[in-house]
Amino acid sequence: MKSKPHIAVVGAGAFGGWTALHLLERKARVTLLDAWGPGNSRASSGGETRIMRGTYGPDQPYTETAARALKLWEKYGRRWKRQFLHRTGVLWMVSSRDDAFGRGSLAVLRQAEIKFQELSTPEVKKRWPQINFAGVHWGIYEPDCGYLDARDSCQAVVDAFVGQGGVYRQLAVSPDGLESGPLRSLTLSDGSRLKADHYVFACGPWMGKLFPETLGTLIRPTKQDVFFFGPPAGDSRFTDAHLPVWGDRGDSFFYGIPGSDRRGFKVADDTRGPGFDPTSGERVVSHATLKRVRKYVAFRFPGMKDAPLIESRVCQYEQTPDSNFIVDRHPRMQNIWLLGGGSGHGFKHGPALGEMMAELILKDGPADPVWRLSRFQTPL
Repeated sequence: MKSKPHIAVVGAGAFGGWTALHLLERKARVTLLDAWGPGNSRASSGGETRIMRGTYGPDQPYTETAARALKLWEKYGRRWKRQFLHRTGVLWMVSSRDDAFGRGSLAVLRQAEIKFQELSTPEVKKRWPQINFAGVHWGIYEPDCGYLDARDSCQAVVDAFVGQGGVYRQLAVSPDGLESGPLRSLTLSDGSRLKADHYVFACGPWMGKLFPETLGTLIRPTKQDVFFFGPPAGDSRFTDAHLPVWGDRGDSFFYGIPGSDRRGFKVADDTRGPGFDPTSGERVVSHATLKRVRKYVAFRFPGMKDAPLIESRVCQYEQTPDSNFIVDRHPRMQNIWLLGGGSGHGFKHGPALGEMMAELILKDGPADPVWRLSRFQTPL
């Protein structure tokens, strides 16, 4: 009888945790590693919430992946008797400069069977009078989408993984020797070594530090400030009971999540921030960014003008040059898989990417060309 393959997964965030769980469910032997724990405050999968949407424009793989992820978020939520997906709906505000993106999204949403409504300006104004729709020409509303609990779901995935017999160790991996090949074992921060048949690196903004030759210039961590504003007392217009998640690609791309779980009204500017060190960077928000976000909130949500800032958070994106993920084998070591480059939109896809990675590894399949390293013409 053939023995189970042993697979080491480095990183217990949205990509790594789900990959480890899907591998385990397919009868692999899996060890999952994370330096600071699932959903920790340094991780790109940290924080409270993330957006679940299918609108991505034309000619891309993400709407289809989001459709699969939607089903998996629902499936595992039922299995674990937990609600991670909150179906508040998602509203995409389409301006004239964004019309091609919006129009191009509709056919892809339809093909992926993600429900949506195409709404006129009078319709969105009537439905959400607390929003100033100046400059918005029409809207896309996805009723089955909304937001996800981020940190909590990362922990739940690891809990399920351990409960089903997976091994989780909270240790860091040393970068020494990772690219000198072939990789026979990992050196861990407690001085021990871990030997496996396959290695999956899904460690977000640390990917470039672990693989400087292969990924050092291809995954760039950027500092991203997130703000939570406090609505007036007793005013529920800006909570998830009366407002959907929203995205607004006007002159800049702003997005937000309505108040939830007694937290404030979440708003962020998607503009890529400066380079950032995820390990040692001070997580203090920029006053210039806060000023810009306040100005936007006052314009688009007049009832939130002068609302106090009640929380803030510094996250990071791990940005690739084309904003597409990296899902591929290491160009010189076939037993290493590189899974990263979430580029600010990866979290929602975690369950579907984990499922896909498990199949690729166990069936020795090829990665999708859109996510391969060869698109960057990386020298071997």
